[in-house]
Amino acid sequence: MSKLSETPSENPAARQVSSTGLPSPEFSLEQRQTLLGIAHWAIVSALEGQPSPEGAPHLAGLSEPRGVFTTLYLPGDLHRQLRGCVGYAVPIAPLYRAVAETARAAAFDDSRFFPVTKEEAPKLEISLSVLSRLLPIHPEAVEVGRHGLMIAQGARRGLLLPQVPFENGWDRETFLEQTCRKAGLPLDAWRETATIEAFTAEVFSDADVEVPC
Repeated sequence: MSKLSETPSENPAARQVSSTGLPSPEFSLEQRQTLLGIAHWAIVSALEGQPSPEGAPHLAGLSEPRGVFTTLYLPGDLHRQLRGCVGYAVPIAPLYRAVAETARAAAFDDSRFFPVTKEEAPKLEISLSVLSRLLPIHPEAVEVGRHGLMIAQGARRGLLLPQVPFENGWDRETFLEQTCRKAGLPLDAWRETATIEAFTAEVFSDADVEVPC
């Protein structure tokens, strides 16, 4: 399955809402540190011409196949600068490996940006959005700030993370319309034959977790 690019929220409060969309945090501090460390090392190792780490981490819970989006930022004078965002919407690889693969793809394969350089790599702030399973949902059941959406029709599909409508101040209907737009579909396709699936995301970043050197 191909990777998807995504434009995440710039609002820190949006990260908090999407993280608390789950009843309680799924990942411990140590698990979060490990996953963020894997993402950083995947980028650095690529720049150094080394293969991506293959061994599974010793921590339980990181080898289950999960969807995940990896987002890269660079610090700016007023706001962080988006530097890349790529992810797997569905669980096609163990989480630790999906993090490594999407981190490398966000750094070097996001067509919206030039590849990350050696000078930029140490400055990167990484944010991970670990997705729950995609499940069918009725439009009336979509909760802004809790659910992310995948809308598809035929070969066209679009995905927006849970924090995006919160940051943009969208209501439910606008969220559905904008996900259709992301898929290249008419804005009202969600009312017709398009399929609608929802997910939640646990979001954490270097700004929230101190990653060991």
